Amino acid sequence: MATRRALHFVFKVGNRFQTVHFFRDVLGMKVLRHEEFEEGCKAACNGPYDGKWSKTMVGFGPEDDHFVAELTYNYGIGDYKLGNDFMGITLASSHAVSNARKLEWPLSEVEEEVFEIEAPGGYKFYLHNRTPPQSDPVLKVTLAVSDLQKSLNYWSNLLGMKVYEQDEEKERALLGYADNQCKLELQGIKGSIDHAAAFGRIAFSCPQKELPDLEDLMKRENQKILTPLVSLDTPGKATVQVVILADPDGHEICFVGDEAFRELSKMDPEGNKFLDDAMAADKSDEWFSKRNKPKASG
Repeated sequence: MATRRALHFVFKVGNRFQTVHFFRDVLGMKVLRHEEFEEGCKAACNGPYDGKWSKTMVGFGPEDDHFVAELTYNYGIGDYKLGNDFMGITLASSHAVSNARKLEWPLSEVEEEVFEIEAPGGYKFYLHNRTPPQSDPVLKVTLAVSDLQKSLNYWSNLLGMKVYEQDEEKERALLGYADNQCKLELQGIKGSIDHAAAFGRIAFSCPQKELPDLEDLMKRENQKILTPLVSLDTPGKATVQVVILADPDGHEICFVGDEAFRELSKMDPEGNKFLDDAMAADKSDEWFSKRNKPKASG
């Protein structure tokens, strides 16, 4: 499965301004592109919401060879209840640790030279205070699972990921599609997985011709398909094909056709400006404040 790539993780954000500050100024990521949409996504990219929303892709470099974050912001939604499904993203960046200290963003050292930090909304990141061992500082995404063996069967046997590490005593496994890509860590926990309202989505690409076969495989194996193969349009940009799956614990997984996605995901030199303009034009906080109403919770 060397032709498959780990692409990004989707976060729902309630406070876009503070979230952008965290990713841009604390972690040191760049705005790769920003898009505004008038209605909800056909593949529920923005969650189960029908109204106006925006998508901001941020990362340490181009999406072609970096794992990035997708920040989805639904106008009118002020916060999302966290579950126990997302356990964190780990990255190697002494620069991010330095930024956090300068900006007095709370850091807690969880082991020697490894710091836990929270993004707005409560999403956890783990910062290794060192230079990255590869061009992309993002090392792994950690998701909670209720049955490690069942999850390994799904991610490795059905989705074709290589198992890099496995520790049965700690109920932990590390998987990936290539040595130089961001890895997926599965961490067993007691009890069921609660996705709550803040649930995210992890995205991968594969050659477009593999998408129908992947969908057929999931049907044969009686696995959940959240969104059957569909084409998604972005105004003025490439149309991509996606299929949205769910693993045994309900973690959402997007597979997108690689060829069109490489066109769609080209870095936009105007991305920063588009984002800043959109934030300046967003008067939703003022609207709710004048009416003494809180924004809705997701």
